[in-house]
Amino acid sequence: MTIARNVAGVLAVNAFAAGLDQASKWLMLAVVLDPPRVIELAPFLNLRLGFNTGISFGLFRDTLERWPEALGLFKFLVGLGLIIWAALSRHRLERIGLALIAGGAFGNAIDRWRQGAVTDFIDLHWGGWHWPTFNGADIAITLGVVLMLLASLPLAERFAGPGAGARRIGPGTPR
Repeated sequence: MTIARNVAGVLAVNAFAAGLDQASKWLMLAVVLDPPRVIELAPFLNLRLGFNTGISFGLFRDTLERWPEALGLFKFLVGLGLIIWAALSRHRLERIGLALIAGGAFGNAIDRWRQGAVTDFIDLHWGGWHWPTFNGADIAITLGVVLMLLASLPLAERFAGPGAGARRIGPGTPR
């Protein structure tokens, strides 16, 4: 597979992840959760509007609230690095995983530049315990990480794609 095809595939997955994230946030902000309220979808799942000025799980919220553009720029630069890494990868699962992570980073970076905070709206809970509210970008990042982990398994060689050159190290394998 050529680098040009890798880049095209990576950019397509990246744009899909970031675009779906932004479309879902627009739908929640402009239609579903306007006015803001809690909508119960299942006994463990609500739609609940939230805005995160911190990083993952709202960490460093007070510090980063003053510099949303800086965090947005950082996420954008990380996303670019991930796209370059993905384009150079010879493993299909790794390329897709990295492109999803970059797409999620871009989706959240767009929020930071546009409104100074990331829009979250998916609320998973059990009883009185609530997981931090999240969004489509967070789902893309999580799926990307899962694909990266799967790509690191020896079984993943069959999904590596042509010319991946994955090499297993084990008993009887020359080093």
